[in-house]
Amino acid sequence: MERFELRFKRSVAKDLRGVPREGVNRILARAELLRDNPRPPDSEKLAGHELYRVRQGDYRIVYSIDDDTVVVEVIKIGHRREIYRGL
Repeated sequence: MERFELRFKRSVAKDLRGVPREGVNRILARAELLRDNPRPPDSEKLAGHELYRVRQGDYRIVYSIDDDTVVVEVIKIGHRREIYRGL
């Protein structure tokens, strides 16, 4: 299986500002795992969107997968209570 390229939208940096430092490290490590398997067993496809999400503690990583160009793009990162607003 090919290794996917991992990209982040510019707005993700802003999303991470309110997250504690140790949380940021865990979230980024979790996002890095998406390179090898963008559809891990604990991921879920979001209804009504071509987006997926994985959990990291109380935070969610929302991302898209483009199998043709072998790219995973992280769209948004946020707390579970706020992440789905505005998607």
